[in-house]
Amino acid sequence: MANTHIGLETETMVVFGIVALFALSVDIWVHRKDKPIALKSAVMWTLFWIAVSMCFALFLYVHFNGEVASLFLAGYLFEQALSVDNLFVMMAIFAWFKVPEQFCHRVLYWGVLGAIFFRLLFVLIGSALFAMGPVVEFLFALLVAASGFMMLRKKDDNEDENADYSHHIAFRAVRLFFPVFPRLVGHSFFVSQAQVNEEMKKPENQGLVLKRHGPLFATPLFLCLAVIETTDVMFAFDSVPAVIAVSREPLIVYSAMIFAVLGLRSMYFVLDAMRQYLIHLEKAVTVLLFFIAFKLAASASLHLFGFGIDISVYTSLAIIAIILGLGIIASFIFPDKSKPKAQAAAAATASAADAAAATQVAATQVAADSAATPVAPEAPAATAESGTATVTATVATETTPAADSAGAAEAPAESADAPAEDKSASQPEAEHKAK
Repeated sequence: MANTHIGLETETMVVFGIVALFALSVDIWVHRKDKPIALKSAVMWTLFWIAVSMCFALFLYVHFNGEVASLFLAGYLFEQALSVDNLFVMMAIFAWFKVPEQFCHRVLYWGVLGAIFFRLLFVLIGSALFAMGPVVEFLFALLVAASGFMMLRKKDDNEDENADYSHHIAFRAVRLFFPVFPRLVGHSFFVSQAQVNEEMKKPENQGLVLKRHGPLFATPLFLCLAVIETTDVMFAFDSVPAVIAVSREPLIVYSAMIFAVLGLRSMYFVLDAMRQYLIHLEKAVTVLLFFIAFKLAASASLHLFGFGIDISVYTSLAIIAIILGLGIIASFIFPDKSKPKAQAAAAATASAADAAAATQVAATQVAADSAATPVAPEAPAATAESGTATVTATVATETTPAADSAGAAEAPAESADAPAEDKSASQPEAEHKAK
């Protein structure tokens, strides 16, 4: 059996650092502008990151042996598979905050930088715990199995889509330390008091009342980043033990996870377009979690009690590849026919709602034009604003996530309900004057 112990070999660390930094720099330079990423471009960049990862695997094969390269590939595939569920959660978070598509890549970039740091921390801690003996393997097996059962209990994707992130710990923490300006200001995470003063002069912000002030205001984009970063940290609690179960070498584990994480930004846009087709991929990920839990428990039992199974590197790699392949193939052979119908019904409902909103705006404007003084135009402004791509404050009965007033107990302090009250008060006055 070939030796797979490489430790923290200097040459390997240098090559890993150079390759990862070079590829990341190229990605950042190409995507330095705020613009939506087309599906074709996202696919090409996903292939680029896969090619970079395979080049590093080839280096491990030449520099060490085939088993070391196989350990890296198994960890890389497993991290990619586990990342699928994490990316689906990120899609729900972006949708809840109504982040425009051209800003998603910027948020994901900073999220990846945070993931690089926290993965390093968790890998070091996890490797140290694994070195303590088979008992820790049993505990990690239970942790990974618990993650699998949690995925089984999740009935559908609507649980993530219908989540209220205004109660998220990161959302509340940002509100605790910073005043929040409930409008997107370009791609800025923070804006100064002077910028807020300029924004408040704009017609669409005339109804806002900010009761907290400071030198810096957090924007909805930073709230979104905080929620995504915290979600990824929680996700790392599951993924790090699972990947360490494939390989106990910290350098292999960390390099596999980082190459997988660096390609997540491009893969996000691919999965966003393919989500309705890859309906059985999450089931495959759940099966993989139970496989890793079994692998950990069997290995621990072998060392503690003398009976069990020590699954080899090549067997683990083959099982991971086969399960993922079956999940993808099953998604195309057995598609969910109910989803297109539900999406069509949702689109029809949205169109009807838009038509009703447009009719209400037109009627309000007619009433305002016939009045002696123009009192009612505030209502169309609020109605039109609620349908924009940016995240706005709560207006009338509509609740939008990025508004500083969304769901939190102290909501009225940041975004006043004055626009809604003015609207309700102005309608009777307009009717009276029209008569």
